[in-house]
Amino acid sequence: MNLICESQVVTDYLTMTAEVNYDHPLIAGLASELAASSKDQVDFIRQSYIYVRDHIAHSWDIQSSRITCSASETLVYKEGICYAKANLLCAILRRAGIPSGFCYQRLTIGDTPDTGYCIHALNAVYIQKTNSWIRLDARGNKPGIQAEFSLNGEKLAFKIRKEYDEAEYVTIFKSPNMKTIETLKNNTDCINMYLHGLPDQL
Repeated sequence: MNLICESQVVTDYLTMTAEVNYDHPLIAGLASELAASSKDQVDFIRQSYIYVRDHIAHSWDIQSSRITCSASETLVYKEGICYAKANLLCAILRRAGIPSGFCYQRLTIGDTPDTGYCIHALNAVYIQKTNSWIRLDARGNKPGIQAEFSLNGEKLAFKIRKEYDEAEYVTIFKSPNMKTIETLKNNTDCINMYLHGLPDQL
C-alpha cells in the first residue's frame, strides 16, 4: 500500500486537538507507563497499539449504547467504536512525539452489501527506524478478525473486497474526518448509530 501524507509538514501529525487531547492527565500517565516498559520507540508503538486494541472494548462487540469520542473519554470509559479508538491511539503516540494520523476504509456494515456501507477508521504511524509509515488497526480482535502489529506487511482487521464495492483510502490525514466526529457527537445511542448512522463515504 502506497500511503500518501495529507501534509508534508511532520509537526501536523503531532498536533493536539479536541479529539486528540493528549494533554489529559490520564493519557499522559498511560504514555509514561508504556514508555517505561518499552525497550525502544518501536516497542512503545507496539505496546501502545496493543493496549488500545486489547484493553479498550469495541462498543459494538460489547453491545454498549455509550458513545465516546475524545481520546480521554475513550480511555476513561475504556470503550469506543473505531473512530474513538483511533483518536486514543493517535493521542498516546503524539504524546510521545511520534507522528501519527488517520486512515480510512469503506466497508460493508455486515458481511454483504445489502447491509449497507460504513467508513472505518484506523491509524498510520511513522516508524523512524525504517523511515516509513505503517497502518495499524486497533479496532479489537474477535473471531474472524485478527489485526496485529507488523513491520513486515500489514495485518489489518479487514481486507478490502472490491467485488463488494469496498474501498481503501490511501491518504494519511492529520486530523480525524469531521463526518466521523460529527457522527459521534450527534448521536445518543451507539447501537443505533452503528447500524443506521455511520457515514458511508468520506
